[in-house]
Amino acid sequence: MSDTSRTRLPGDLPVAEDVARMIRVDHAGEYGAARIYAGQLAVLGRSSKADLLQHMKEQEQVHLDTFAHLLGERRVRPTVMLPFWHVAGFALGAVTAALGERAAMACTVAVEEAIDEHYAAQAETLGADEPQLKDTIERFRAEELEHRDIGIAHDAQGTPGYRFLYAAIRAGCKVAIRVSERI
Repeated sequence: MSDTSRTRLPGDLPVAEDVARMIRVDHAGEYGAARIYAGQLAVLGRSSKADLLQHMKEQEQVHLDTFAHLLGERRVRPTVMLPFWHVAGFALGAVTAALGERAAMACTVAVEEAIDEHYAAQAETLGADEPQLKDTIERFRAEELEHRDIGIAHDAQGTPGYRFLYAAIRAGCKVAIRVSERI
């Protein structure tokens, strides 16, 4: 490992396996995010937030396409959870949108903050060992933070029960990350 990467400890995964897990989980996460926005657009597609949601969905699709390409290029198997994330992501998007525009934005804030934390940890782990992958993750992280900022600017925190909704969605994201890394 280079000087800019974290020190590997006995019992740590080999670098190649660590990178494969990153690509697997990032593909799953971007797949879930695209499904969340699809669910929100199914409910709010004619609302004042439709253009914002479409913008974020298009960025998530670029992220998804990039990680799908990396799956093939690096010969990494996707998570077996994709069929579940297909349904769960759409349902989360549709349900939060049905609760209103602010709840949809609260969902965005919770998801994107969990992803920001996840991508930051990955970038730190990669250090200089995988410069292209690290650059991709950092670029996508910036776009995820843009999405979070959009949610905040559009009154996510004004959602009734915001703290509960935020905490539940964020916790769900963290569980999804752990599961998708491994299976």
